[in-house]
Amino acid sequence: MGANLGVALAERHPDWQVVALDNLRRRGSDLNLPRLRRAGIGFVRGDVRRPAELAAIEGPVDAIVECSAEPSVVAADVDYTVQTNLFGAYHCLEAARRHDAQMVFLSTSRVYPVGRLNALAYEETDDRFELSERQPLAGVSLEGISERFELEGARTLYGATKLSAEHLIEEYRAGFGLRAAVNRLGVVAGPWQMGRVDQGVFAYWALNHHLGREVSYIGFGGRGKQVRDLIHVEDVVDLVERQLLEPEHWDGCTFNVGGGRERSLSLLEATRICSELSGRKVAVGREPEDRPGDVPIYISDCAALYDHTDWRPRRGARQTLSDIFEWLGGNPGMAEAIVEVSPA
Repeated sequence: MGANLGVALAERHPDWQVVALDNLRRRGSDLNLPRLRRAGIGFVRGDVRRPAELAAIEGPVDAIVECSAEPSVVAADVDYTVQTNLFGAYHCLEAARRHDAQMVFLSTSRVYPVGRLNALAYEETDDRFELSERQPLAGVSLEGISERFELEGARTLYGATKLSAEHLIEEYRAGFGLRAAVNRLGVVAGPWQMGRVDQGVFAYWALNHHLGREVSYIGFGGRGKQVRDLIHVEDVVDLVERQLLEPEHWDGCTFNVGGGRERSLSLLEATRICSELSGRKVAVGREPEDRPGDVPIYISDCAALYDHTDWRPRRGARQTLSDIFEWLGGNPGMAEAIVEVSPA
C-alpha cells in the first residue's frame, strides 16, 4: 500500500518531496525499491518501532501517512505485532507532533469484534453468504457494517492494536491539536500488493492461480462462501490524496473505506474469476474447521464516508483481479518472489 501511494503522489505532485520508511521485513517489499527510485522517492530503511530512525528523516514534514503494520490476524510474534501496530503508531504521532504535521492513519475493518461479527444473521446462497435484512445488533444492514457497530469485545491482536492506535490519535487531536484522519480499510488488492494466506487474500488468490498452485477454503464448512469487502489499491490512493490536499476537511474523521457490497467477493467467486482470467483451474483444498479470529462475512458500509465526500471507488472486483494478473504477466518472476517458490 505504502509504495503504491508514494509512487502515485510523486507522479501527481512533482513539487512534493516524498520519503518512504520501511524495515523491508515483509517478503516482497524489497521488490518495490527500484520503482521508488524511478519515481524520485527518498527511501529510508528504518523501523517505526525505533523513534530514532523516524527522527533521521530530515524535515520539514507536512504530513505522515501511517500505513505500517503487522496485518496478520494469526501473527505468532506478539511482541512485533504490538510494537509495530501500537508503539509504531505512537512514534509516528510523536513525529507528527514535533513537525506540526497532518496524520493520515490506515486502520482496518478488523477493529470490529469477532464475536459480534460471528453473531450476525446471514443467509447462504449458491455462491456466498449474504447478510440478512433483520439483524440482532445495531450498526449493520444489507449494505454491511457501519461505524456505529458496537466495539466491545475481542478482535484479534491486529485489530486490537490498530483500534488502540485510533484511540491514541484522538487523544493527540484533543491534547495537542493534531490534525488526523482515520481510514478503516477492507481488503486492499491490486498490483504490487504482496498477498499472503493470512492477509491480502484476493491478491494471494490471484498469485496462486497465476502459478497454478492449490488454494484452500478454510472454515465455515470448507465451501468457500465466506465474503470479504474488496477495494482496489488505486481507489485508496485517490482517497488518501484528497485527505492530504484537504487536511481541515478530513480532520477528526474516522470512516470505513471499502468497495461495499457490490465489490465484495466470496472465496468461491474469487476462484471462478481467477480461473477465467488466468486460464487455469487450480486444485482447491477444503478444511471445514473454522480458524480462530475468522468471520463468515464482512462488508464495509461506507455511507458516512459518502456523505462527507464525492469520492467513490471506481474499480470493480473483476477489474481489480484483472489488474493483478496484468501486473504479474508484465513482471516475470514476480509471483515466485512473493510466494517463496522457485520459478519453473
